[in-house]
Amino acid sequence: MQAIIYMRMKKYVYITPPKKLTIADVALLTGDQQLVSSCNALTIKEQTSMTNKVQVIEAFTIIQLMQKVDPTIDVQLLGASQSIIYEQKQNNKPKILLMLFVWLLLFVGSAMAIMNFHYDVSMQRVHQRLHYLFTGEDTDYPLWLQIPYSIGLGLGMVLFFNHLFKKKFNEEPSPMEIEIHKYQQDIDQYVQYYENPLNHSKHDKS
Repeated sequence: MQAIIYMRMKKYVYITPPKKLTIADVALLTGDQQLVSSCNALTIKEQTSMTNKVQVIEAFTIIQLMQKVDPTIDVQLLGASQSIIYEQKQNNKPKILLMLFVWLLLFVGSAMAIMNFHYDVSMQRVHQRLHYLFTGEDTDYPLWLQIPYSIGLGLGMVLFFNHLFKKKFNEEPSPMEIEIHKYQQDIDQYVQYYENPLNHSKHDKS
């Protein structure tokens, strides 16, 4: 009689070599408790170092390892078929000077972009024209329009990105978070193919 084990691969695994990488590190198993315990303890590889800083473990490899121990095991795979292994980074102290330099670079760059946009669309002339339409007077600096507009521009950016430092205004993901998520998905797809040793075997010609 076959023993059924349900397996779900973990999407990301962070390790600090040297480490004995076991099935419990990369997958979640459920089924017969005694069989699950013995399978969880199986060693996939002795991870002494990580030259590429990222590796991929295929569910196919895990199933092969489990069936070598017990050929009667029926493994039912749920969800993803691969785990991406990353080397755990050391918790380095933040580099204050580098952070200030990047902050200053982004601040100046974004300020220049906003000013160039307003110059291209002649925003000052628009404010002057609006001031004339409302008051019938000409002025070079309609501050009653320019000051609220500048404040509103900053508040609008804060609300658009849904962040003020670490504070979020609601649970909806910001556009930046969505773009980062899409970027991470592209990276995962690349890594899952090019860092997977099974895709570089002599049998794989795709």
